[in-house]
Parts: sequence; C-alpha cells; structure tokens
Amino acid sequence: MPRRVGRELKKMVMPVAIAGLKPLIVLASLALTLAMLSWLRPIFIPFALAILLTFMSSPIVSLLERRGLWRVPAVVMVTLGIFLTLGGIGWVVARQVNSLVDTYPQYEYNLSQKITSFQANDGGFVDKLRIIAARITRQIENRPAPAADGAAKVDPLPVKIVADDRFSLSSIWSVLGPVLAPFATVGLAAVLVLFMLINREDLRDRIICVIGPGRLTHTTKALDDAGLRISRYLLVQLLINSGYGVTAGLGIYLIGVPYALLWGFLAALFRYIPYLGPWIAALLPISLSLLVSQGWTMPIMVVGLFITLELLCNMVMEPWLYGRGVGVSATATLVMIAFWTWLWGPIGLILATPLTVCLVVAGRYVPALSFFDTLLGDQPPLEAAIGYYQRLLAHDQDEASVIAEDHLKKNSLEETYGTLVLPALINAEHDFNDGNLDGTDLRFVLDATREIVEELAALGVGATADDSSSNLASAAILCCPARDETDEIALLMLGHLLDRNRYTLTVASRTLLAAEVVALVEKTNPALFLISAPPPGGQSHTRLLLVRLRTRFPDLKIVVGRWGLNQDVDQKRTQLLNAGADAFGVTFEETRRQIKSLAHLAVAAPAPAPEFIAVGA
Repeated sequence: MPRRVGRELKKMVMPVAIAGLKPLIVLASLALTLAMLSWLRPIFIPFALAILLTFMSSPIVSLLERRGLWRVPAVVMVTLGIFLTLGGIGWVVARQVNSLVDTYPQYEYNLSQKITSFQANDGGFVDKLRIIAARITRQIENRPAPAADGAAKVDPLPVKIVADDRFSLSSIWSVLGPVLAPFATVGLAAVLVLFMLINREDLRDRIICVIGPGRLTHTTKALDDAGLRISRYLLVQLLINSGYGVTAGLGIYLIGVPYALLWGFLAALFRYIPYLGPWIAALLPISLSLLVSQGWTMPIMVVGLFITLELLCNMVMEPWLYGRGVGVSATATLVMIAFWTWLWGPIGLILATPLTVCLVVAGRYVPALSFFDTLLGDQPPLEAAIGYYQRLLAHDQDEASVIAEDHLKKNSLEETYGTLVLPALINAEHDFNDGNLDGTDLRFVLDATREIVEELAALGVGATADDSSSNLASAAILCCPARDETDEIALLMLGHLLDRNRYTLTVASRTLLAAEVVALVEKTNPALFLISAPPPGGQSHTRLLLVRLRTRFPDLKIVVGRWGLNQDVDQKRTQLLNAGADAFGVTFEETRRQIKSLAHLAVAAPAPAPEFIAVGA
C-alpha cells in the first residue's frame, strides 16, 4: 500500500516538476544551439553556402535537364560555372585592391589640398578643434612634464635575443592556416553543392520522412512551394544585385573614378545587407573620388549615382520582380543581420538576409518551425479580430477604433461587424462568465463597442437598397434583445445594415419580461418580430419567449438571430424552429435575407430612416 501511494504521488509530482524546468530546458537548448553554431562554424558556413547555391542553381539544372542533358553533366557544368565565375571575380578584385594600395600615395596631394582649402574657408575652425582635442588628450593622459636637460640619463640594459631555429609544424600552420581556410570553405561548399543537386530528390524524401509521412500530400506541396519561393527569391535578388553592381561600376567608370570594377563588385556584394549595405559600399568610391579629383564635382556625381540607383531599385525593380515577396519583417532582418554577423563574422553579414528568408519560408510550411514565421515574418502576429479585442481589454479605445477603421477600408461594413466587432463582444461575454474579466472591464468593452459601431456606420456604407418599388411602405419590425446589452448592440449593428426605405425598427428594452414582451407585440402589431441572442447563452430564454409568442400569435413571423454561433448550430437551430421560430440566422447576411423574405409590406409612402426606440422601462 505505501508503495502504491508513493507511485501515485510520483506520477502527480513529476509532471509539475518537468513543467517548472521547461524554461530552463529551453534556455539550455538555445545556449547549446548557439555554441554548436559557433564551434562548428567551419562546417556550418560551407553548408549554408551550399544550401543557398543549391537553391539558386536548381532551376538552371532543371532547365538543362529538360533540354536533354543528363543530370550529372548538367550539375557539374553549373557548379563549375558558378565557382569559376566567383573565383575569377575574386582574382580580379584582389588585383584591383592590391593596385589601389600601391597607388594611394599618388592621391595624397589632392586630399591635402582639399583639407587646406577647407581650413582656409572656415576661419581656422579645424585648427581650433585640433587644439582643443590635443588639450583634452593631454589632460586625460596626464602626461608628466619633460625632463630637464641636466637630468641624468639612464642607459637601457642590453637584451640578448636568442633565435630558435628549430623546425615547427605549428609555426608553419599558423602562417598557412588563415590562407588555406577560405579555399577549404569554398572546396567543401562546392562538393556539397554537387551532391545536393545530384541527390536533391533523395534529400527531399528524407525531409518528408522526418516531418511525417502521415501528411504526405500537404508536406510534398509545402516543400515544392517553399523550394520554388526560395529559389525565385534568391535568383531575383542575385539578378537585382548584379544589375545594381554592373550599373554602379559602369557609372563610376564614366564619372572617372579609378577601379570601377572593384566598386561595382562591392556595391553588388554589400547590397545583400539591406538598408545600410549600399551606402557602406558607396563610401569607398566617394572617398576615392575625393582623393582623385581636384574639385567637388566628381564626389557629388558619385553620390547622385548611388541615390538614383537606390531609388530605382527600391521603388521600381524590387516591387516589379519580387511581387508579393516572401514576407520578412524589416526589424527582424536587421536583428538577424546583427545575429549572424556576431556569430559568423563578415560571411554571416552577407548570408544573413538569404538565411532569414529560408527560415521564414520554412516556418510558413513546416509546422515544427512555425515560430520562425511568427517571429521573423511581416504578417501581423495577431489577427485583426484578436488584436481589436486585445486593445479593448487594454482599455485602448483609440487603437481599437483604428484597427476597426482599417478593417473597414478593406471589407464591407457587414463583414467588419460580423468578423471583427461581434466576436469581440462574444469573447468579452465568455471571459466575464469564466471569471477572467471583471465588471469594469466588461463595461468598458460594451461602451467602447457602442461608440465604435456608430463611428463605423458613419464611415461605411451599410444598408443596400432592395430591388423593390420605392413606393412601398416600410415594414414595422419589433426587435427584442434576449438577455443583455450585448444583444442590444448586435441589434444596433443589424439596424445599420438594413434598407432604410423598407424597414422601421423598434427595439424593446432588454429588461422586459416575457409577458411584457407579449403585451408589447399585441399593442404594436408588428409585421415581423426579431429576437437578438448572440452567444454565449440566451438559448433557454429565447425558447421560452418563442413558446409564449407562438401560443398567443400563431401567424406572427418570428426571426431569431444567434449571430456568431459556431458550436452545435444544427441542434440549436432545430430547438428554436420547433419552439416556434420561422427563421434562424447565425450571420447578419443570413438574417437580412430572412427579413426580406418574411416581412409583410404594405403599399404606402416611403417611411423615414430606421431608428431605435427603447420601449419599456
């Protein structure tokens, strides 16, 4: 018996203990992942390069295969072309950098002339700044006064340096290692690209097996779509950046700045860094133009060239070629650039944007990685309805109103009421009934919603004129909230959606008892009776009212609106129809159609616009 009790207690305590350790486990896993990415950098960097190059070259290989070329020769041809092109560009750029370093002293005279000209024109401002900086430096360093001429000078002790002429492999590797490392990275990336392109179907099948063969159709479509999106994005980015670099290099050459090929290559390379990259690349040719030119015309022309190219790419080329794009948040891109640069250095700076795009697309299609799409994507993290309700819970009516107005710009008033405003009311009622919302918060939600509904009605076009004769009289509709103020606000929204020339609405007080409602129907003799009962609750009270009305008025047309109901709809529809309702609607559109078909119209002059009249105490 004690053992059984101990086992039961262990079963109860273990899940609680594991739940308490879950944040620590997540942090430990994150730290281990970062450590592995940093420690295994010589492996992960070539692997990342290989993945990106595989995505970019896969469409080209597929095109060659469709033209009749076998896969292995096509892969070898494309891979050799890519790496020979990169190697050739790197060799030319290295020669230009070496030549630039050698010729720099030739341009020092022009730079000194510009500095002298600037100093002469500013009234000695630069000299004053230099003197102030020197004084501050001396005060900070607290330099001692120079020694007097008569002070004794102490000769330093002689130091004998003993050279170690022994052969050491470690000393050779310390010299050759940094030189050979880039070649090793490129070689490993080339080999990986070859095998990934040749065996890409096998890699795809293994990924499908990892994700789960039970969702074979969805996974296959998702991977194909993700691969096409990433390949297209990387190819388009390569096309835009290459065109940007070629145009920049040609423009710099025509302006007369030396080493135009180097500046064009750097412009294309740094443009992989969004926002800041192009201007970092532009600083180098602008600085050289200051050294080369005698005046200021050449630097100004270089600045104008880069401004024109940026405007053309950002406003014309990228929207046209990217289309919808892949949806990466600008803030997330900058954060990921800082992250990959910190982790992998300069190569991470270049790979940051493509890697971020791959993570976002993978998160969009692979359920286990969906958090990447949430954190890095450009889609709103909260749906409009959730964000609207969240702002109401925060007592921020202004932002909630902005969300509703933005929704109205893209949707009709009926859709905004049905998919944004009404769900917030229903959620507030649920939270209040569950004890998650107090009376003060519920009061704010109701009051704010009533005001927002009136604002939306003033902004949007609600009711649509029916295709009936304009000389028909308006039908009198008596409306009754089933229980509370939420039902009354729902009636207010419906009133904004009904044709003003066909219906006159009278809204009874929500405090009336069933017998008082029956007496009011007998007094007003409406053409149609409407009960507003959005969830939660209201089903029992609505059934009671239906039984009373049907017993007293067997010919009265009764419509029940349970707008927003999404659970047990058929069961509750059957219950209310059996209780005496003629129509049952779960959306405003459905109720509008039912009212149109059931209301009894009388021939008379057009009636005034519908108004809400609170009848009863």
